[in-house]
Amino acid sequence: MSARTILLALALSCGAAAAQAQQQPYGPSITLEAAKKVMAAAEAEAQKAGVQVAISILDSGGQPVMMHKLDNTQYASIEVAEQKARTALYFKRPSKDLEEAVTRGGAGLRLVGVKNVTPIAGGLPIVVDGKIVGAIGVSGSNDDTAVAVAGVAAAGK
Repeated sequence: MSARTILLALALSCGAAAAQAQQQPYGPSITLEAAKKVMAAAEAEAQKAGVQVAISILDSGGQPVMMHKLDNTQYASIEVAEQKARTALYFKRPSKDLEEAVTRGGAGLRLVGVKNVTPIAGGLPIVVDGKIVGAIGVSGSNDDTAVAVAGVAAAGK
């Protein structure tokens, strides 16, 4: 059983939202041109908010396409941003959903034992034409999700 299969099986234990997310298919990988638009929008939002963050964009197979670290961003945010993106991609949902599952306790606590899962807000799937083409992860501030949302909004443009 592959790691992706195990991760997706665990996602099913998170309730009705998991079932809905499973219906979202993976699509072709985000192109470099589209990733540049996502990155530019995310960076603009970070600069507008005055935050130092790392931004990672992965393709639909979980491979890095782009990573930018704004000046003075803590080094730990580089790896955490990629982990948030990978979590959003593999679970087909915002990483914040997993954070909330862990916070609720009970069965959600199992997520902390899964290798390479980062249940922290700031990771979002990138969906174009109803298919997941990649994911964005942002780390370094309390505005990580807002920065990621701004990036995702630019994906289909």
